[in-house]
This record gives sequence, C-alpha cells and structure tokens, in this order.
Amino acid sequence: MSKLWGGRFTKPTNKLVEEETASIGFDQKLMEQDIKGSIAHVTMLGKQGIVSEEEKDQIINGLKKVEEKIVNKEVEYSVANEDIHMNIEKFLIEEIGPVGGKLHTGRSRNDQVATDMHLYLKEHTEMIIELVEKVQEAVYAQAESNVETLIPGYTHLQRAQPVSFAHHLLTYFWMLDRDKERFKDSLKRTNISPLGAGALAGTTFPIDRHTVAEELGFDKVYENSMDAVSDRDFILEFMSAASIMMMHISRLSEELVIWSSQEFQFIELDDSFCTGSSIMPQKKNPDVPELLRAKTGRVYGNLFGLLTVLKGLPLAYNKDMQEDKEGMFDTVETLEASLQMLAPMIASMEVKTDNMKQAVSQDFSNATDIADYLVTKGVAFRESHEVIGKIVLHAINNNKFLLDLTLEEYKDFHPLFEEDIFTVLKPEEVVRNRNSYGGTGQKQVIVQLEQAKTKMSR
Repeated sequence: MSKLWGGRFTKPTNKLVEEETASIGFDQKLMEQDIKGSIAHVTMLGKQGIVSEEEKDQIINGLKKVEEKIVNKEVEYSVANEDIHMNIEKFLIEEIGPVGGKLHTGRSRNDQVATDMHLYLKEHTEMIIELVEKVQEAVYAQAESNVETLIPGYTHLQRAQPVSFAHHLLTYFWMLDRDKERFKDSLKRTNISPLGAGALAGTTFPIDRHTVAEELGFDKVYENSMDAVSDRDFILEFMSAASIMMMHISRLSEELVIWSSQEFQFIELDDSFCTGSSIMPQKKNPDVPELLRAKTGRVYGNLFGLLTVLKGLPLAYNKDMQEDKEGMFDTVETLEASLQMLAPMIASMEVKTDNMKQAVSQDFSNATDIADYLVTKGVAFRESHEVIGKIVLHAINNNKFLLDLTLEEYKDFHPLFEEDIFTVLKPEEVVRNRNSYGGTGQKQVIVQLEQAKTKMSR
C-alpha cells in the first residue's frame, strides 16, 4: 500500500528507516483519544459545510466501527502506516471507501497528535489526582489511630526529639496535598486545544476551532498556531509534578524500609507487599517500597530526557518531538502503579507501638526539655545548653538515660533542678508540651487531623 503522503516521492521508504521512524509501536496508546478527536473534527467540518452531512455521518459511523474492530483485535496495526493517525485513517478508508480521505481536511498530523496527547494527559492527570486522594486517606487513617503513639523524631538520622507518630505521618499527607495541587494547576495548561492549528500556520478552510474545543471538553484553544503544534510544556509540567511526587513517595518508602528493619522494628508490612529470599528462608524483604524508591529515578529520567529533546528545537514541529510520547506514557503508568500499591500498603501496615515507646524511653531526645526547664527558671538558654550537654555526657559515661539520674545528680550540675524535672522528662510530657501551632503536641495533631479531613472532603 502506498503512503498517504507518498505522491511526491519516487522511491519507497528504506525498510530500516520505516521501522525506526514509525511510532505505532507506542502511540497506539492514543487510539481512543485519536478517534475522539477525529469525531469532533469531522462533526465541525459538517457544521461548517466543508463536508456534507451525509459524508460526516458516514465518517463518524466508520470511525466507530474502526474503534470496535481495534478493540476486538480484528485489525492489525502496520509499521508501514507509521503512526496511530495514519493507521486509523487507512482502516477508515478500507471501511467506508475514498470518503474516509476527507477526514483529514483542515488539519495536520502535527495538531492531531498534540490534541491526542492533551486529551490523554488530561484524563490521566484527573485519574492520578483521585489516586493521590486514596493514599491521603490511608495516611490519614493511620495517623488518626496513632495520635498517642510516640516515635523518635530524627535530624541527621540521629534521634532528636520524640514526636507523635500521627504527626510524622501527617507530614506525608501535606506533601501529597501539595502534589495534588500541582497536578490540578497543571490542568490549566493541559486543558487547551491545539486542533485546527494545522501543520503550523492554520488552514484556508473555514473551520471553527472553538466549537471543536468545546466538544472535546477543552477550556480554550491555543492563540498561536505555531505554539499549538510545538508546545510540549504541558508534558514537561506534568513530568515535573510527577518527579516531585515520586521524590515524596521515595522518602516515605525509605522510612518504611528503615522502620520495618530488624534494627528498628517500628512497623510490620503486610505479607502481600513483601517477598522472600531464594536462599535465606527467614527473610521478609520490603520489596514494594524499595521498588517505589527506585522508580523515582525512572521518572526523573523521563523529565530530563524530554527537556533535552526540546532544548534546541527551532519552531515549529520537528521529528525529534516523536520522542515526547514514550517518556510521558511511562511516567503516567509508573506513577499510577506506584500510587495504587502505596495506598493499601500504608493502610495494611502494623504499627508496633510498644517498640516505638521503648525507643523514645531509651535515648536522650528529651534533653532539649531540660534546657527549656532551666530557661523557665531564669537561666539564659546558652548557659542552660552547656549545662545539659554536661549532664548528657555524665549520663553516657555512667550508662544511664536522663530519667535514670537522681535529683542529687541533677543538682550537682545546677541548683535550680527540683523533683518536677522527672515529670518534664517523660516522653509523653515532652510531646504533649509542644503545643505551638503545627507542633507535635496531641492537641495540635488533632487540629491537623481536622484540617486534613476538611481537605479530603473538598
């Protein structure tokens, strides 16, 4: 079969060139969007009198039959037809005859493929937002159940101050909420129609771009035809938001790996999200969070890859831009799969509250509260800081923790210590007293939970 664009050529395409330049191996994922866009386009052509009503109906019915045959695998895509657009047009012409060739009136593959990708990314961005909300719900549920559960808080991966486990988990709720807002905001740039821009300069036919945009659910059309066919900012913006979200998922995954280790034993991941070893029968490996952590690099790579493809391109469309699709598809599929695994993994994990309680009782993370104790009695913070440093060193040298020291030992370092220091040093009090807005005190954590619940109900 001759190429749809082959009239100007005297030789067939080199087979290797044909195979390497064809995109049907991956852009077939755009089949539904391509047919949806074509139906909207030919509907407009009919309204504008560019094709007859009879031709319009014939083409629309033919496109629906083609879609049905593709879904039922009654036809096969051909590399010779290069991409999803030309394969569908070939199927259409085979289905209804030469009138199928009128479908492409007033448009180019350049605006057609851009439209397909806008539609695809719009649909999947909305789906990803829903999946993010499922993860938020899982995080919220675990947090709500663990307001009173205490866990060591870390800086530099060294124990710093005890915190409510709910407070720690809610950190990820707010990270995910910012991610969700980024995706919502990106829809403003995704929800724009390029259709009708033609190859780069518009068309001589009296088309109505705004009607087609409305038919496809777009908010508006590109104001500049060259911008319409050459813009891939909306994909870059999506990939950027996806990269930031995967970074957040990776950080959470890292903590799940650490917390589930024998050294920490703060949580137990459900068996359905772990695997074993082929040689060591005792092993229970946190493969899912490890894999999520690794998938982050894949998403980063897709973003940097497309940035590199686009950085030196002159206007308007160039064949280089065929490289925009595989990374986009992979990012979408990676992110959706990651979120789908993350929500039930968080929901099903067991929190080992006793181990966490033991951890916060056997460290020096309550040291700051002794310093604050002396400050409330009029001691300058810097003097207090030095005193407490010496107390901690004394405790370490004597294999004790701060609650193990006697009042006499405290008074040896400063006369203002009284019996109430032992109440101040209890981990429960350390957490409860951090009641500043956004702090880890249980009252503030409950405020956070209320705010998070409000977010989820919107």
